[in-house]
Amino acid sequence: MKIVIELCNLLDGLMKPVISMVIVQISYAAMNIFCKLAAEAGMNLNILVAYRLMFSSAFIVPLALKLERNSRPKLTLVVLFQAFLCGLFGGTLSQNLFVEALVLTSSTFVAASSNLIPAVTFIMAICFRLEKLTLGSHAGKAKLVGTVMGIGGAMIFTFVKGPEFSIWSTRIDLLQGHQAAAPSPSTSSSHRSTGSYLLGCFLALGSTVSFAMWLILQAKMSKRYPCHYSSTALMSVMGSIQSVVFALCVERDWSQWKLGWNIKLLAAAYSGIVTSGMAVVLVSWCVRKRGPLFVSIFTPLCLVIVAIASSLLLNEKLSLGSVLGGIVIVLGLYMVLWGKSKEMKTIDNVNSDQEQPAAAAVLRSSTRLQDSQFIEIFATTQAPDTNTSGDNNSNTNVVSSS
Repeated sequence: MKIVIELCNLLDGLMKPVISMVIVQISYAAMNIFCKLAAEAGMNLNILVAYRLMFSSAFIVPLALKLERNSRPKLTLVVLFQAFLCGLFGGTLSQNLFVEALVLTSSTFVAASSNLIPAVTFIMAICFRLEKLTLGSHAGKAKLVGTVMGIGGAMIFTFVKGPEFSIWSTRIDLLQGHQAAAPSPSTSSSHRSTGSYLLGCFLALGSTVSFAMWLILQAKMSKRYPCHYSSTALMSVMGSIQSVVFALCVERDWSQWKLGWNIKLLAAAYSGIVTSGMAVVLVSWCVRKRGPLFVSIFTPLCLVIVAIASSLLLNEKLSLGSVLGGIVIVLGLYMVLWGKSKEMKTIDNVNSDQEQPAAAAVLRSSTRLQDSQFIEIFATTQAPDTNTSGDNNSNTNVVSSS
């Protein structure tokens, strides 16, 4: 019975970050579909990144001012610099490098390169001493094998094909109304950039490293500034300024900045409010609770969610390779979660073992203090009795002599 209670408590502490990260990946999957619809409608993707961070700033700043007005610590220059770096690596660089790599290579290659995020994050976390490579324990082996399985499953998902099939027919195709739209400069230029494929590969790798670096910086910032709404607001403001400047440098056509009441506005608002707003708050909380590796290992799960949603909403078909890759991704994710849970349990046991001698020492010192106080009180109460008995003896002597 005690084992069952401990297992339930462990799962309760672990399931909240797991559910949060699954929600984050669902929001990312929906953002990918909205961005695909916006690109088909002719929107420049660099401008979409700028609008995304501007919408995020407009949404999250009032929430941070309202919800954390009494708990927010002092804003120092170090925190501002960390927010600048988070906005640079997590917003401007990672997203703009991603869309530029999409232009110069292909969506398949970019999707495959983004699945290297868990491996890059794992290496960086070990270098920054945020994770420990304890291969001598079952937890360390499970984390390493699970990370490799997640990357391998993502590669199988991306490159291995096979017979195609549909889950079930919903007769919904959201791309149907945008097929005739003029392609955006970002998407149409991919046909003119075949000679820059190698550059696109380096940009995709740079996007992966940038996102992993943001997770490491977010872990550092969460320790110094543990206010998730405020840290997200600072990151969004810094990233929006950087992205607007970059978008103005690469796109001088002001007609591309017009949104209107269409899919462009919906994609920018959703990706800003939900993905770069609330999702980043959840990511910040999970990074502080479980570390950057825990967050990064959920990245390949987005592939599975996008494939299912595309099959249902964009009339795309699944392949045998995508199904097998999805199964391997889920198994690898389970192994990492198991390894993290065992690691948490070991840390809790070590902390409890360290707390018990300290508590015993405090108890012994308090007992000695109580004993000394009792002896002192007893001595003070016995002193008058001694004087009284002395007086009585002297009186007796006087009577006898008389």
